[in-house]
Amino acid sequence: MEKNRNENNRKNPLNKSFGYAFEGIRTGIRKERNMKIHCLAVIAVTVAGTFLHIKPVEWCICLLLFGLILSLELVNTALEAVVDLVTKEKKPLAKIAKDTAAGAVLVSAIAAAIIGCIIFVPYLLELIKSKR
Repeated sequence: MEKNRNENNRKNPLNKSFGYAFEGIRTGIRKERNMKIHCLAVIAVTVAGTFLHIKPVEWCICLLLFGLILSLELVNTALEAVVDLVTKEKKPLAKIAKDTAAGAVLVSAIAAAIIGCIIFVPYLLELIKSKR
């Protein structure tokens, strides 16, 4: 039976659906090294943004990037789990699936780092300039 359906083939209440989603997030954070790294980056950027008093639009950009990276990492984790469930053998298509999903996370992380530099470097330069 489908996880989000009960014995009468009706959808489970919304709170159960959210519970499954939050469990997926907790599992990703607990078991995936890269997810932990991304979460530390979110904390570091949040602390830096608070300290440097970035503008509301810059916060919005950071929040969108946080969501993008963390979501892609969760999708990558899910895809890897499904591939591992289907086969333990080294198969070319399994490798392509895993590698391209990881590549999607990497592309978004690189873009986020570049955007982060565009947002934060001017604030850091101003801070250095004001300390002289």
